[in-house]
Amino acid sequence: MEIEIKHCNNIDSAKISLTEGKLNIRFAPNGTGKSTIAKAIKFKVLGQTDKIDQLRPFKHKDDLLGDTYSQVGGVDSISKIMCFDEDYVNQFTFKPDELISNSFDIFVRTDEYKTLEQDIANLVGTIKQTFTSNPDLETFITNLKELGGAFTLSKTGLSKSSSGMKGLSMGNSIQHIPLELEPYQPFIQSTKSVNWIEWQTTGHKEFSELSDACPFCTTDTTDKKEKITSVGKKYNKNIIKNLIGILDIVEKLGGYFSEETKTSLAVITTLTSGLEKEHETFLVTIKSQIDNLIEKLESLKGFSGLHFKDGEKVAEKLPSYKLDLQFFSSLDSQKTRDAVMLINSAIDELGKQAGQLQGKIQAQRQKMQKLIEKHELDINNFLAYAGYRYKVEIAGAEGSSQLKLLHIDHAQHLSGGSQHLSFGERNAFSIVLFMYECLAKNPDLIILDDPISSFDKNKKYAILEMLFKRDAKNCFKGKTVLMLTHDVEPIIDTLKSVKGQFSNQVSAAFLRLQNGKISEQKINSGDIKTFIQICGSVLASNQDPIIKMIYLRRQYEVLGDLGDTYEVLSNLFKQREIPEDHRIPKDDQGNNTPMSAEDLAEGLSELQDHIPELPMNYSSLVALFRDECNIKTLYSQSVNGYEKLQFTRILLNIEDVENSVIRKFINETYHIENEFIFQLDPNQFDLIPEYVVKACDQCLADA
Repeated sequence: MEIEIKHCNNIDSAKISLTEGKLNIRFAPNGTGKSTIAKAIKFKVLGQTDKIDQLRPFKHKDDLLGDTYSQVGGVDSISKIMCFDEDYVNQFTFKPDELISNSFDIFVRTDEYKTLEQDIANLVGTIKQTFTSNPDLETFITNLKELGGAFTLSKTGLSKSSSGMKGLSMGNSIQHIPLELEPYQPFIQSTKSVNWIEWQTTGHKEFSELSDACPFCTTDTTDKKEKITSVGKKYNKNIIKNLIGILDIVEKLGGYFSEETKTSLAVITTLTSGLEKEHETFLVTIKSQIDNLIEKLESLKGFSGLHFKDGEKVAEKLPSYKLDLQFFSSLDSQKTRDAVMLINSAIDELGKQAGQLQGKIQAQRQKMQKLIEKHELDINNFLAYAGYRYKVEIAGAEGSSQLKLLHIDHAQHLSGGSQHLSFGERNAFSIVLFMYECLAKNPDLIILDDPISSFDKNKKYAILEMLFKRDAKNCFKGKTVLMLTHDVEPIIDTLKSVKGQFSNQVSAAFLRLQNGKISEQKINSGDIKTFIQICGSVLASNQDPIIKMIYLRRQYEVLGDLGDTYEVLSNLFKQREIPEDHRIPKDDQGNNTPMSAEDLAEGLSELQDHIPELPMNYSSLVALFRDECNIKTLYSQSVNGYEKLQFTRILLNIEDVENSVIRKFINETYHIENEFIFQLDPNQFDLIPEYVVKACDQCLADA
């Protein structure tokens, strides 16, 4: 896969070659444009053109007519992408009740689980089909919900604030119109009565003070004002609206009510005044029966294998889901019986396949349990190996299990993670959970933008192992992954130190940025060397003697061999006419002691053994380092940044360099390199983490 990027931030052009089905590590110093590469590819695949435009370099922002707009090519074959980057980590929130949203879908609902889920759905489909193929049944449920929702139960009966009680609180004032307001009957009993009442009362309030004339026909209304005003006193638009709603839904459900219920409801909905206690008691009974029936119907609509608890036998449990109208007497009508018969027949039909359904449910439950146990073990092993004092548990009801966080010193689930986990711990959890999210969504390309550089060595390797070293279906092995990093250690691990464990699944390259152009330089196992090997190659080459001395001096530092030859080299780099012996403390005046003739001769002799072409005369060697013209020539000819820094160190008085960061680079080259060269004496500094020692103790105890 060849990806080409143009005009994105500091990148004028870049070509990235990815080997499909492998971990593609692209190593480069900070500032090269690694994050820009990740963003450009992600935005292009996601079709976020506006965000790609935002990557346009500042130097081209005003070039509206040119072809310097940001471009990304070679990604047409990628339809799905997931990227672990700063944006992902920032949006990653630890939920109060689970570590990651949709835990069940990510950890349990695998393709195999979905297949079993579909098999079960096919078996119970006869029940669901009863609802989907019967519009009248769906309408029945909708109307039941509306009537049930119109009343709210309270400790004393029905809540006065529910819409049903508000509608019936003053009786049926639509049917029973006060004598003095009978002329308004066509309006009160019309389908637009609510609108009319609002218009009548609002109009009276707004215009009655302007004139005694009717605002519609200008007829004198002096002797009619009391009657007009009484409409607003007798009728409230909200009460009428609620009343109409109750009357309408009772009428829609009429055929489903028993004859006795219909008779009683006809009385209640046509009362002249408000409800009495016996009326409320009757409505409570209907409300309770409707709520119970809705609960059973909704459960049957979503019927699945999860309706059966672990250990329950389908053949014995299934009949309990049938509907018995003797417990819903208010709805015991022929129309309801017909609907119930359809549902119960479907349950009976499913009962004929109870054994097959039992087997599928058991297989699904076993699969789910195995997945939960495996994921818990994998994540908890990772946390233990990486030295984190946390563990996870996938807990909760079947079909809605959630990933919970625990501390190893506490038995209860922790609420979320943000308030407990450190920044590094959150990042470690984020990348592991990102892996599981990728496994669930199966993207074509996975990008890891500097995912592990901030971790210590042990945690880095623990994360690499979690992401790439396990069975292919449980990690990124065999998937196309682009890892962008400024940390060379993952390359050393995967290509050199433990390359056999990564089964030739890694392709590595160095990204070189020069004049705005990024090019790839492939990294092979043989390219990873100790400094001793590097120095040996240089000494055996035809390079300039000064270059050889640069590497030789570094070799002595690496080996800790700070004897006569090292002292000679140090003096030469400082261009001292009289070599000093820094192994001897300064005198009382703060002066260094000159090297003895014997030590100088010994150092020069060993130096010539390594570099035979060098003169044995110390003064002649100093002259080489003082030849500024030659040093500058060597500097300009060199394409090696390491050597350029050393030439700079020779040419300049390092203490005159104001920038302390640059001084460090010149003095010590790359600080990351020092991690691999230097270490503290383990006899004095016990750097091995306590949990590693305890793990070793346990291994020995178990042996």
